[in-house]
Amino acid sequence: MASLIDIVPLMFLLVTTFYHFGEARIIEVGGSLDAWKVPESPNHTLSHWAESVRFQVGDALLFKYDSKMDSVLQVTEENYEKCNTEKPLKEHKDGYTTVKLDVSGPYFFISGAPTGNCAKGEKVTVVVQSPNHQPMPKPGPAAVTPTIPPKPSTTSAAPAPAPPTPSPKSSTSMPAPAPAPAKSSAVGLVAGTGIFWASTLVAVIGLAFV
Repeated sequence: MASLIDIVPLMFLLVTTFYHFGEARIIEVGGSLDAWKVPESPNHTLSHWAESVRFQVGDALLFKYDSKMDSVLQVTEENYEKCNTEKPLKEHKDGYTTVKLDVSGPYFFISGAPTGNCAKGEKVTVVVQSPNHQPMPKPGPAAVTPTIPPKPSTTSAAPAPAPPTPSPKSSTSMPAPAPAPAKSSAVGLVAGTGIFWASTLVAVIGLAFV
């Protein structure tokens, strides 16, 4: 059991080591083997190139140059800004230099040429990100928020009030006369009987005088 406990950490270390070796890259400084030189344009410097590359722990930088005329000096940030070639942290003169990036953080390299190439732009700053660092996403174009038209109202509009109905005009025609009351049949009968007896009486008197 004790031997198994001792082996597990060793296996983990080996796996981690091979994993980092598998991810390690050899990166040509400036993107090509002849880029370690005074830049042709101030808009295309080595630092501009370095800003576009994501360096990781375990990567290696490759410098190629003429060892008789130039060199690579790894310096502090202060000496980098001043192009001070005295007392560098490391000096490389072999003409084909590989620098391993073992830890995260910034690395500063300048030219050691006696002709003052550093002041002319032959220098580079490399920033190595930590393994737990996530790259910042590049800002994209601002999103345009679409304008949503107002939703039409579903409530039906109240009907307009109807105009007032004119009151009917009063009729100017005369009212129809009331019907005359019917004559009583009894009155007619009495009048007819009186006339009959009067006529009879007149006839009798006339006969008496004949």
